[in-house]
Amino acid sequence: MNPFLKPFLLLLAFLAHAGVDVQRVQIPAPGGVVLAAALVRPDGAPRGSAVVALHGCSGPIASRDGGWAIALAHAGHIVLLPDSFGSRGLGPQCKLARRAADASHVRRGDAIAAAAWLSRQRGTPPGGIDLLGWSNGGTTVMWTVPTDPAPPHGLFRRFVAFYPGCHTESRDAAWRPSGPLMILVGALDDWTPADPCRRVAARFPHRVTLVVYPGAYHDFDAPDHPVTEHAGLATPPSGTGRAHTGTNGPARRDAMRRVPAFLDASD
Repeated sequence: MNPFLKPFLLLLAFLAHAGVDVQRVQIPAPGGVVLAAALVRPDGAPRGSAVVALHGCSGPIASRDGGWAIALAHAGHIVLLPDSFGSRGLGPQCKLARRAADASHVRRGDAIAAAAWLSRQRGTPPGGIDLLGWSNGGTTVMWTVPTDPAPPHGLFRRFVAFYPGCHTESRDAAWRPSGPLMILVGALDDWTPADPCRRVAARFPHRVTLVVYPGAYHDFDAPDHPVTEHAGLATPPSGTGRAHTGTNGPARRDAMRRVPAFLDASD
């Protein structure tokens, strides 16, 4: 057994224990890679769009990623959670400056492949797939949403990025989103700060919805995660390798209400 799939297997177990309709599936991705993924279906016919949800640089986090999949399934969405790291024999990438599965190329390809696969499955509503991601997965959303290079026409509908890195997009005058985008970030985030995302949102006020939560750090929507300082990280802009993560109750509750409403909005 591939030992790097342990976080993914924990995610599957979490979902199964919660009693949702979950299935382990395999998705062909670029370069001959086969992605392990969890497919979660709502009870009865879907009442909303289908969602591809992308994990962060730690790999799948059962309580956060799985918790969101359960909430979205209860709201009527099909949710697909692919594992970009374990499927390639990779562990957590948070402490690596050069990541084997980078957001701009490898994971963007995974997002497109996963959405294309999901769009062909039974019961998937027509009209496009919603793409959601946390941290490095959120950064992947930011690399997938632009008009150049554009994702396949009609494949995606809406985009949600939790605490992404917005630095590249804030400096690229040519970057513009191909669809409605919601960015959610903590005001105290010292890993992927809010200010670059503010600059992006200011350029596209009718296309980008930015939510900045006062008093919140990275991973504010992870349940029961006390605020902790981490060391040895590769990407905090301070250059110290240190950043904080942890739950913020009000931010988490607001996001759990706000994101489904955004996904259910008419285009």
